[in-house]
Amino acid sequence: MKALNRWIYAVVGVIVLLFAGLIYAWSVLVTPISQEFTNWSNTSLSLTFTICMIFFCLGGLIGGLLQKKIDVKINVWLAAVLFLIGFFISSKSQNIVTLYVGYGVLAGFASGLAYNSVMSTMSKWFPDKQGLISGILLMGFGLGSFIIGKIYQAYTPTDIGGWRTSFMIFGIILVIVLGIGGFFFVKPGDDFVPPVSASKGKEKNSNKINKELVIDVNSVQMLKRPSFWFYFVWATLLGAAGLALISQASGIAGEVGKGVSASTIATVVGLISICNGIGRVIYGGMFDKLGRFKTMMTVVVVFFISALLLIIAFKSKSFGILIVGFMLCGASYGGITSTNSAFINSFYGATNYPVNFSIINLNLIIASFGSTIAGALYDSSGSYLSTIFMMIGAIALSFICVVSIKRP
Repeated sequence: MKALNRWIYAVVGVIVLLFAGLIYAWSVLVTPISQEFTNWSNTSLSLTFTICMIFFCLGGLIGGLLQKKIDVKINVWLAAVLFLIGFFISSKSQNIVTLYVGYGVLAGFASGLAYNSVMSTMSKWFPDKQGLISGILLMGFGLGSFIIGKIYQAYTPTDIGGWRTSFMIFGIILVIVLGIGGFFFVKPGDDFVPPVSASKGKEKNSNKINKELVIDVNSVQMLKRPSFWFYFVWATLLGAAGLALISQASGIAGEVGKGVSASTIATVVGLISICNGIGRVIYGGMFDKLGRFKTMMTVVVVFFISALLLIIAFKSKSFGILIVGFMLCGASYGGITSTNSAFINSFYGATNYPVNFSIINLNLIIASFGSTIAGALYDSSGSYLSTIFMMIGAIALSFICVVSIKRP
């Protein structure tokens, strides 16, 4: 196969992840559902997304294990079918349990299957650009919730129950996109050789940074290494910090910008998602160029700067400074996911990447409680500053993790 073809596969991968990432638009999708079922509490509805995240991680893990036995195309097509069934069941929901099963279990599992299939396949096509390709693919996954969420808001019928039609349409679109996209998921042949950089200096630097690719360990061996656990804690802490801010972003913006319109606040909060996608590409490319330590440390430092800017914005009531803080935090939060993929591949090898990658993503389950903790802190203190102080604490601990990681 020609090396040029790998970019075609990458484009298809971005499209697949763009749609698979719509499960993260839950905060938008749930609004008309809550309006129809007013007796369903916010806590019970929020549990839907928690279940979705748990099964997303399980889907990725099962997908990684299945790739050793079946063609990755089957995983993608299975995800397509599960998406269709999941959204169909959700669209017929008359009780909360049905929504849990349809959206939480089936759609969440399907997204995890698709996610792992795309990332593991593309990592084999881009052994020379692990960070960059991870960033590009994950940008699509991150922007999926933002773009599709906007489309959902614009075209979902406003009458009670109108969301059911949108859910059915989502299921049909997903089965079509993933059904077609599945044909493009092929592993490189034995004749595939990644292009060599035309610049000798770049080539030398790339070889130096990625020399650890020769190391190949299985999941059991990986779990015995302190480097894995320091990284896992790092990703969990910063993930929790990012989700804490995202969950409170609208309230924070409203408190700082007292006279700012609701539409402007919604746009500013949306910048976090946009910068999240951009950050995935930037930090992914940085991993390739500068290596693991400098990339992770930059994520920590920028996260810290963003938290300081948010405090300054609170004290000065400067909406402009708040916007900058939101953007920097969004970009750094995006850097976690692209670093996940590059770190696992470079530290523990490509052979067991599908399973190892799904294991590192289990940090999402723990990190998801960051929003819950932030909400509890606000309830007890009555101030959004408590969320920012929580972020700073997590950032400080993550710094210790970065300096503690040693090469295998």
